[in-house]
Amino acid sequence: MQVNRKRMLVLKRIYLNKAVHGRLYMGDELLAYTIELPWRQNARRVSCIPEGVYTLRKRYSEKFKWHLVLLEVPERSGILIHPANDAAKELQGCIAPVTSITAMGRGTGSRAAMRKVLEAYDSFRGKNPVIITVTKEVSDESKFTE
Repeated sequence: MQVNRKRMLVLKRIYLNKAVHGRLYMGDELLAYTIELPWRQNARRVSCIPEGVYTLRKRYSEKFKWHLVLLEVPERSGILIHPANDAAKELQGCIAPVTSITAMGRGTGSRAAMRKVLEAYDSFRGKNPVIITVTKEVSDESKFTE
């Protein structure tokens, strides 16, 4: 499958003991930082999802308002990108965009970060699906993991 990189989001993760921190990019532009639950062998509701390439779909619910759904996650369903500022208290395997990471698995400004992610999604949505690639971060910057 040939992919147009302009139609793709890339999430680069750093795996920590009690959380996963990430950076979400559209091309070279940093859209948001992310927080997730730690890797626990893809166990439902307590683990982040496996690295991979996923199709995104926009959806609305009363709880999260506009958010994104990741499709065809191995052995999982209902994996979302939605606002949350505390991974341990507010996530069950989903991804939360934040404007900054403040502590292990915690951040601030999630609703503002979510708006920016949705604007990026809307900017390249069309006939072809929008995808997200979830991968491991190569570098390890201390500010990113605090």
